[in-house]
Amino acid sequence: MKRQGGKKPATLRMVAESAGVDVSTVSRVLNGPPDEVSRAASRETVKAIREWAARLDYRPNPHAKSLRTARSNLIGVLVPRLSDVVLATIYEGIEDAAARHGLATFVMNSHDRPEKQRARTDLALSRRVDGLVLGDAHSDAQLVDEIAARNVPFVLVSRHAGDHPSVTCDDYLGGKLVAEHFLELGHEQVGVIAGEPFASTGIDRTAGFVDRYREAGIDVPVVHSAFDTAGGHRAAEKLLQQGARPTAMFAVNDFAAIGAMGAVRDAGLRPGEDVAVAGFNDIPLAAELPLPLTSVRSPMHEMGKRALEVLVAILGGQEPRSERLAPKLVVRASTRP
Repeated sequence: MKRQGGKKPATLRMVAESAGVDVSTVSRVLNGPPDEVSRAASRETVKAIREWAARLDYRPNPHAKSLRTARSNLIGVLVPRLSDVVLATIYEGIEDAAARHGLATFVMNSHDRPEKQRARTDLALSRRVDGLVLGDAHSDAQLVDEIAARNVPFVLVSRHAGDHPSVTCDDYLGGKLVAEHFLELGHEQVGVIAGEPFASTGIDRTAGFVDRYREAGIDVPVVHSAFDTAGGHRAAEKLLQQGARPTAMFAVNDFAAIGAMGAVRDAGLRPGEDVAVAGFNDIPLAAELPLPLTSVRSPMHEMGKRALEVLVAILGGQEPRSERLAPKLVVRASTRP
């Protein structure tokens, strides 16, 4: 289409080449919201872009703008690793709820590495997602603060960080339930396999356990580990080698608990008899082990479902409200009296 007089309409690229900047910078200055303009370029660059736009008689294409602002009905989901059955179950809840709202989802692994978290976030935003569900938030909230500053609708799931909207299990209460169970069984020499120090799940579960023991006048040694069997095995070995041997261990993740039972066995001790072991999440495998594992049941599928519902509410203009879902202690043979 040409304007009257046969003059070809100016494009963003023509303005960008004249001003000597990127097309994306021109787009943010001329088409973006006012609060984005100051972040897009310096005052001098903004002035130059606008002068060139006026000189070239640039006019925004209303049809293209409507395409940019239209809803994509696509939700991006970030998790540390989807091979983890807990995260996979949470994602199933997200996907099921999304389907009921006519939304599509896709999931990406960040491996809990900040550089990958940023790259995956940028990739999701490049696909014009309507919002994000983040299952890999770190407790320092640095990355989620950055996402919030970009005015991206999002909700955290499984982990919480800062004051951002989240749907989690009441992890602190779950840790406390295990401590009360151990105390009822008479365990005073205990230890905690606390998981990664940057994840609120491990932080809160450990705190609930340790605080309850502190109320009983007992200090608890804590060892951090990865959320997997190898990490749990190494952490349990450290606890078994520290001073008085613990008669019970609490691992903040079922896989770490399974690794801990292996370490107890390798030390020539009997899991569940010489050393009680409890985990967290109550994955299906927990009940089917040769020695069934005592675990705190976390509502994983419901957590994913509720996170998507909270995001839909945010997209609808509602004030976000965080939710904490109730845990339940399931006692099995690994902590027999």
